[in-house]
Parts: sequence; structure tokens; C-alpha cells
Amino acid sequence: MKSHVKSLLALLAAAAMATPLAANESQPAAAKVDPAKGQAISTQVCGACHTADGSRGSPANPILQGQHPEYLVKQLTEFKAGKRDNAIMKGFASALSDEDMKNVAAFYSSKQAKPGAAKNKDLVVLGEKIYRGGIADRKVPACAGCHSPTGAGIPAQYPRLSGQHTDYTTAQLTAFRDGIRKNNAVMTGVTAKMNDREIKAVADYIAGLH
Repeated sequence: MKSHVKSLLALLAAAAMATPLAANESQPAAAKVDPAKGQAISTQVCGACHTADGSRGSPANPILQGQHPEYLVKQLTEFKAGKRDNAIMKGFASALSDEDMKNVAAFYSSKQAKPGAAKNKDLVVLGEKIYRGGIADRKVPACAGCHSPTGAGIPAQYPRLSGQHTDYTTAQLTAFRDGIRKNNAVMTGVTAKMNDREIKAVADYIAGLH
């Protein structure tokens, strides 16, 4: 009897160890990102506003080249869900699957963005001061603390800013401040303490970062 019990216990133990393996084997492997498919989406869907390769198109629209793929996917997901409010982008994003988003993000991130340049010499000094040191008397933190001194950002957390259009950055910072863009509480808090001149100065300085 004892030998029978031991055999039964051994069989149960073996089955318990095999079950997770079988479960794992039954799960499909995660699909790899495909920048080529992303390029097709960019050409067919995104190119009208962002150019076919996400380069320096209209100053009102963001440069997507070289942006962190995780950040791009996050923004597309939030456009689709309505967490970031933009009727045009919601329409396009809603037509994309999660796989489509990852593919197009991989395509844009694989490109190297061309450098930009600051245009307002009177504001660039103020912009640099705020970007690198913040505004102490209003407890506005330095932009460089999250986006890095060169504007490279941190993947999945903070977007790459260097070379971004002044007009686009100004519009986004203003939207955060005015409560129009609501998908980042930290940015809402930071911009709430900045005036129009300071926002424009930081945006122009960012345009020349590289």
C-alpha cells in the first residue's frame, strides 16, 4: 500500500510540474514588430499630416522621426481611447490595431530626425535658463530633469524633444496649461505656473536642441 501511495504522489507531482509547461507551450508567441508594415501604414494613413517618414512637415504637426516607440504607442492608444482629445487623431488611431501601432512606431523610431534650430534670439536665452534650471521662485522644475539636457528623453516615460517644431511644442505646452490636453498630470502641473512668453521661449530653445 505504501509503495502504491508513493507512486501516486510521484505521478501527481510530475503532472503538476508539467502543467505550466503545457500551458506555456499552448500560448502563441508574441508577434515581432515589423517596421516595413509600419512604413506602409505611415504612407497610407499618416503621411498626409506627418509626411511619409515622419520628418519635418507642417510646424503645426509633430516630427515623429526618432521618437521613442513606447511613447508613440502610448499616445496612439490614448487618442484611440479618448484620453488624449483630438478628433482627427482619434479617427486614425481607432482604425489601428495594437500590432499596427507597434509597427508604425517602430518605423518612425528607426529614422534619425534632422536637427532643427531656434529662431528667436531674444527668447532663446530665457528658454535655455528654464529648460536647464527651471523657474525657482515658482517651483517650476528644469525640463532637462525628465527630458535630459539634450532633449533625448527617456524611453517609455518621457518623449524625445530635441529639434521639435516650435509651433507644435508651444501648442502642446499651452494645451497642458489650459486643461485642454489632460493625459499627463505632471505636465499639467508644470505648465500651470508658466506664462505665454516662458512657454514660447522653452519651445524655441527645444527646437534647436541636439
